[in-house]
Amino acid sequence: MSSLRSVLLIDADCPERETVAAEIRHKIGCVVFETGSVTDALALLDKQDVCLVIFDAASLHCDGLSLMHKIRGLNPETAVVMAISKEQESLAVEALRQGAFFHIKKPYNQDEAVIITARALERHDYSVHDERRSPKVRKSDGFQGIVGDAPNMQRLYRMIERIADDESSTVLIQGESGTGKELVARAIHTLSSRHAKNFVPVNCAAIPSELLESELFGYVKGAFTGANQAKIGRFEYADGGILFLDEIGDMQPALQSKLLRVLQEREFEPVGSVKSVAVDVRVVAATHRNLEQAVAAGEFREDLYYRLSVVPVDLPPLRERAGDVQVLISKFVTVFNRGRKVPSPGFSDEAVAVLAGYPWPGNVRELENLVQRMIIMNGGARVEVADLPKKYVCVTPGSAEAQEPSLELETVLDARQWDFNTVVAEFEGRLINEALRRTEGNKKEAAQLLNLKRTTLTEKLKKRNLL
Repeated sequence: MSSLRSVLLIDADCPERETVAAEIRHKIGCVVFETGSVTDALALLDKQDVCLVIFDAASLHCDGLSLMHKIRGLNPETAVVMAISKEQESLAVEALRQGAFFHIKKPYNQDEAVIITARALERHDYSVHDERRSPKVRKSDGFQGIVGDAPNMQRLYRMIERIADDESSTVLIQGESGTGKELVARAIHTLSSRHAKNFVPVNCAAIPSELLESELFGYVKGAFTGANQAKIGRFEYADGGILFLDEIGDMQPALQSKLLRVLQEREFEPVGSVKSVAVDVRVVAATHRNLEQAVAAGEFREDLYYRLSVVPVDLPPLRERAGDVQVLISKFVTVFNRGRKVPSPGFSDEAVAVLAGYPWPGNVRELENLVQRMIIMNGGARVEVADLPKKYVCVTPGSAEAQEPSLELETVLDARQWDFNTVVAEFEGRLINEALRRTEGNKKEAAQLLNLKRTTLTEKLKKRNLL
């Protein structure tokens, strides 16, 4: 039985409860628990993780909002849907404000019950990682699930703790793709006083621009064709908690101005409404783009940039924390060994040393994917250098590339006198040459690989008479 696809229906009206439960089981194929007792329901929730709870407070003769908070107190990831009669519409609105996923009309409409259940389960699957299906690093690993011992990572952890102590300042997380921006945002949420409320992630690049406004702000009934009922947006769902706007640099200018107003006024208007909704939301934004350059190019509002970057956080790329490669490989091997009949013994020291010299343009996400692939392809055998894909093997003994001096600093120092300027200049030159070789002479891509501005790389090439 999978607790990650289960529903609990609490309703004292036994015949109606059984009918809608049977319909949900038939149409969705998930596990549906049933009870007419609040005591039995809370006892079950204390032992069993459930995706969704649907309950009718009137039939149970209890305070619906109080029961909702008890349910979410046992497991904040559990979605709650309150069944209400036509006379209880004000209760439904308050329930949504306080964290309910949605409400459902009573007596039950079976089609409506199935649709709302399906959406709630989709939301649960999106926000909660099923480790048996897609293993992930746990929050108990490293620092809130962020793994790394490098000095720049230790500084990052201290910064996250200080940011979490603050109540409302907006945060802008900047870093290359795959550096773990959402992990940092989740860590801020977990360590903050807002941890009991929702953490709501929104990928601004994944949602079509014409739909993003209604996703963020919701809409009222009749706002547009197909809006047969009102829908709350991500801002309202995150009330009291944190809204994580990933890839904020891809947001269209028209929506940027509306976001700026929400940040300034702490209120917004749902699509099709003239009534403002006040919210208490802390916004944490993230982007892989250089927003200062985007502002200069007229692609991002300058006033929004400064409003978002009250507390800027820059994540180091993996190539700037090469010592963490071994730590990460060890952790990912442990993660992907969970549930395997034949666990992998991991990577040889030689394979780890080779991977530590790779620049990792895809950062930690690329390393994680590689470890998973090698564990799958190698079965129960240790991963050796010969098993690695060719692109990751920078220099191997006996290869044509091995005739060129290694990029490792120790090799440079062993080969000649320890003259600082000479060693640094030669090491820098070899890094540049290697970057140009890997990008087939593309200076823009080489600059990105080296984490340099293109103009800086051009100046360095001029000094070396390579232009």
